[in-house]
Amino acid sequence: MKFHFIDEPKLEFGKGTHVCPRAGISKFGVYDTKLDDRPEKIFVGAVGINETLEKLNKWLDRCSEYIPAKPDAAQPNVFPAFCGFNRETGFRAEFAHDSRIARPLRNAALDRLINLQNWNKRVEGAVDLYYKQIKFLALNRKVDVIVCIIPDVLYEAISREQQSAPFEETLEGEGSEEVDSEGALGADRGAQVGQDINFRGALKAKSMHLAIPLQLIREISFESVVKEQQDEATKAWNFCTALYYKANRQTVPWKLVSDPNKPSACFVGIRFYRSRDRKILNTSLAQVFDELGNGVILRGTPVEIDKKDRKPHLSEEQSYRLLRRALEEYTDALNTVPGRLVLHKSSNFNEGELLGFKRASTELRVQSVDFITVMDSDFRLFRKGIYPPYRGSHIELDKKTHLLYTRGSVKFYRTQTSLYIPQPLEIRIVESDESANTICAEILALTKMNWNNTQFDRKYPITIACAKKVGEVMKYLTTADPEPQISYGFYM
Repeated sequence: MKFHFIDEPKLEFGKGTHVCPRAGISKFGVYDTKLDDRPEKIFVGAVGINETLEKLNKWLDRCSEYIPAKPDAAQPNVFPAFCGFNRETGFRAEFAHDSRIARPLRNAALDRLINLQNWNKRVEGAVDLYYKQIKFLALNRKVDVIVCIIPDVLYEAISREQQSAPFEETLEGEGSEEVDSEGALGADRGAQVGQDINFRGALKAKSMHLAIPLQLIREISFESVVKEQQDEATKAWNFCTALYYKANRQTVPWKLVSDPNKPSACFVGIRFYRSRDRKILNTSLAQVFDELGNGVILRGTPVEIDKKDRKPHLSEEQSYRLLRRALEEYTDALNTVPGRLVLHKSSNFNEGELLGFKRASTELRVQSVDFITVMDSDFRLFRKGIYPPYRGSHIELDKKTHLLYTRGSVKFYRTQTSLYIPQPLEIRIVESDESANTICAEILALTKMNWNNTQFDRKYPITIACAKKVGEVMKYLTTADPEPQISYGFYM
């Protein structure tokens, strides 16, 4: 057993690098200020009752200004001030919002929905109510992103704080306190059991063909002081960063710091999600990310549970087709074949999957490949004192098996941000042309590439983390629906 420590990976911004997205944006500006064609005005459409539309307008105006840090915060790096969303500070852009690109819902329509006794009909009615106004804005107004505000009375009627039954391929457990831009500001944090409809997933799926990303917000989130909610500056950081990423789509607020002496890397995550009826069929899902963090989401084909290990697996042909398509999308987008392929999977590879993946990468002439399993570990490490191991702790059990702490004590924050005893990831190197240290350092860096949350100590790399949100939306799309959007912004 050997112990290594990985320094906190740096991110690249407009005029410098930093370990923290919030500090990096404040000091150096968003990364895409380097680009000449970036938009400096973001048109924010909105759907909600008139009272909540007014609250959104006030919130957007509030976000345009400096918001002080959380008062009396013991860890100022965890709760920094918000720089303001305007053309003079970090984001170098502004929100455009007015009544012309807002669509009010009628209180009488909400009352009728709330009084429906059947759960699914109530949620379906809410989806239809919002979709009608979303469609009008998408087809008749210039909007870059649409904010859907969920009044408190409706939220209580369509949200269930339940946990879905565990599924072998889903990474569950520690980390559930990681609130993102649609967590504290979300419309449906609970996952529904069985065939109950999830409002968030169903609405995003139904609206996807309109090609305008959505951001869901609870009415209560506009309150400045609410128990168990984030402080105002933190909410502004997460909300504005998510809106900025969703509106721009092809650009990013920050990127990984790349080594110009190494070939460009293409990171691919392979996971599975259950169909809505929770039958035995599961569908494969590929997420492709380049070093900029630009993502391509691809839906695969249904797969069966393997009788030996009771886990879903792709056949050799399915593996080949899914990865080949992913690499072709990457090549079309960047006009070059990746020099290196890094494939993350949250369960073990079987022989058929490896054969299919290798065939696809060979045909596309990828020079270097790494096949890596990323999963939760049952091991726990302890260090002297009351704090857990540092984020970045890397334990080499043997050449193929490693533990990596992506949560824990964070040097920059000078504290542990998790409410739970942190659980390391188990990294299994199935086949690799790169060193184990580099592979673990990349996984740690990829935990910082989710623009849904600006607190950087995420647990899972984006290749694995985004799959849950994607699956929650994908399961409401059928083969008869148009091809799903490939940008992650439509699912987060």
